[in-house]
Order: sequence, then structure tokens, then C-alpha cells
Amino acid sequence: MEGFAGKVCVVTGAGSGIGQALALELGRSGAKLAISDVDTEGLAKTEAELKAIGAPVKADRLDVTEREAFLLYADEVKEHFGKVNQVYNNAGIAYSGDVEVSSFKDIERVMDVDYWGVVNGTKAFLPHLIESGDGHVVNVSSLFGIFSVPGQAAYNAAKFAVRGFTESLRQEMLTKHPYVSVTTVHPGGIKTAIARNATAAEGLDVEQLAKEFDRKLARTTPERAARIILESVRKKRARVLVGADAKILDVIVRITGSGYQRVFSTVMGWLVRGVR
Repeated sequence: MEGFAGKVCVVTGAGSGIGQALALELGRSGAKLAISDVDTEGLAKTEAELKAIGAPVKADRLDVTEREAFLLYADEVKEHFGKVNQVYNNAGIAYSGDVEVSSFKDIERVMDVDYWGVVNGTKAFLPHLIESGDGHVVNVSSLFGIFSVPGQAAYNAAKFAVRGFTESLRQEMLTKHPYVSVTTVHPGGIKTAIARNATAAEGLDVEQLAKEFDRKLARTTPERAARIILESVRKKRARVLVGADAKILDVIVRITGSGYQRVFSTVMGWLVRGVR
């Protein structure tokens, strides 16, 4: 893919799924990669694949919730490569559970990773992106950052927050640093391990939930998702919907307004039926 050769690109959550696919596609496109994950085994696999195709790579274990470590990491990446052009704040976790039965700690954990992880990554690398003269912030929200469903209040809250944060940042950059681009990504159902690695409130069968997600909702491969995202980054688009499901449901929400909520409460009941 054109437009990435020589760019220094940072990808969090690069040990699997979309993050891994993004890193490999960027590597094949001539970019230099700084990849991170808490999953060191998956990260090592991504690193090995990047080295096999000759892509310069710096791989580090990083917990995106640890702000001070993230700030230090950003400076280390800049020192290692001499510049930073793009950051893909992709790391995330999933959790299922109604508000009534979810603990504060469960909700906080999702917000810490899925929202504050994005804020930490953006804040840590933004000065370097501005300094580069052609920076790009790519923050991964979700289809669940466009509409809400029952049982996903914590995840919805985090992903809506990512959307609001990133759209506001884009307007700030347009005014103050117009050479820094900002893109919000809204993936639909992607065939990744996020559902299989998810946690859930007591009484829910996590394994069965993951199977239902994979069978009924996951339609787009990580590789396809990565190509869609990078094409949108190359064109400096403000927002990218990944997958036909994301595009269709975005239209439904636009047409029905709050009316979609009655429909999706029924749909989610169908999805999780039998997994309690």
C-alpha cells in the first residue's frame, strides 16, 4: 500500500487481531514499526513475522493503562527511530454484563484499557506527531461507539468516549496543527480473539458468548479490516466504518434515532439466549 514507506508507526495491541494485521500490512508497505502488547507470546510472533519480511521493528511489552510507562515508551520510540509519524491506539478488552450486576471494578477495568489507554497513547505521542510535521492519530473505537446494546454498558461507554475524544482532537488539530491528521475507526464484527479473551458478569457463560459472537456477528477478517483502515488513513479520512455490518447499522441508527434501542434489545436477547 502506497504512502507508508519510511513512516514510523506505533501499534498497540499488536499481539493479535487487528493490531497484528495492521503491523504486518504496514511492514509490507515499507513502514518502521514500534509494536506493543501485554501478550508477550503474541507480540513475539508479530515481531518474528515483521523481521521475516525485513521490516524494522521495536517490540515492547506495554500495559496501556500504565500512564507513566506509556510516556516513557513514547520517548524511547522517538529516540530509537528518530521520529514518530503515526500512532494506532488499538489495544482493547471486552466485557459483558448488565449494569445491575456489574461491579464498579469491572466497569473501571474496561474504561481503563479501552478509553484511558487511548487517551494515554494519544497524549504520549502527540508532541512527537506534531514535531514530525505529518503526524496521524488513529484511535480504534467500535461499532459499539455508534450505538448501544444491553449488556455492554461498560464497553459502550468506553467506545463512545473514544469517539468523542478523537473527534474533538481532530477539530483541535485542524485549527492548530492542520498537518496532523486524526481518524476514528469503528470496526463491526471482526474475527479476532477479543470475544474469546473477554470477561463477563457472574452467571454468564463467557465461552458460549464467544462462540455466539464468532458464529453470528464476526464477519470481517483482521487482514481485511487492516486494509480498510490503512486505505482510510492514507486518504486522511475522519472516520472509517469497517465491515458491511458497521455501515448498515450506522445507517439504521441515523434513520431511527433512539428507535433503534427497542430493536437491539430484542436482537441482543436472541444473541445471548441460552448462555446464562
